[in-house]
Amino acid sequence: MTTTERYLVLNRLLNAATSLSRLAIWIAGGLTLVSALYITADVITRKFFSFALGGSDELSGYAFAISISWALAFATLQRANIRIDALYQLLPPRVCALLDWIALVGLAVFIVYLTRYAADVATLSWDRDATANTVMATPLWIPQFLWVAGLVWLCVVLALMLIRSSIALVTGDIQTVRAICGIRSTREEAEEEAEAGERMVRGEAQ
Repeated sequence: MTTTERYLVLNRLLNAATSLSRLAIWIAGGLTLVSALYITADVITRKFFSFALGGSDELSGYAFAISISWALAFATLQRANIRIDALYQLLPPRVCALLDWIALVGLAVFIVYLTRYAADVATLSWDRDATANTVMATPLWIPQFLWVAGLVWLCVVLALMLIRSSIALVTGDIQTVRAICGIRSTREEAEEEAEAGERMVRGEAQ
């Protein structure tokens, strides 16, 4: 396999990861919406019908944790992570590319350790058949494994990003490094907002 073919394979994998991550955030958003509707229904029944649906606080906590873990991959692919760029903007492009790569490595190391310990927690709940200390007595391994699965997917995405950005850094492809793990420029953010505005206008026109 030639170098160009390797690049194409990695790019296709990253595109596929982006598509799957986009689907994941839609599902995560739907889970959050369902959770909010359930809480609303619980509040209404408490207020007007003097009974509670029950479990809204517990279920919403699970939904929030699962939604966040599955949304992290898409946020990383879209370079939505917060970074301090006061000095970054004054540095040469090659130095910025190296810092971008180091930042991605640091994030990957942190997430791998987080995923490892999260998996230990979920496995322990499975081994001990632990349940929530609530009326519902939810088996804790169910929400915990769903939470860990989101973190595992983030690790996969970070691995793909690291492989592609490392190759680009070694070959001097600074633009690719910035496109994968660099800080989003003001122009990029402005263009994205403009595209979002155009989609809203088209939607209203229809």
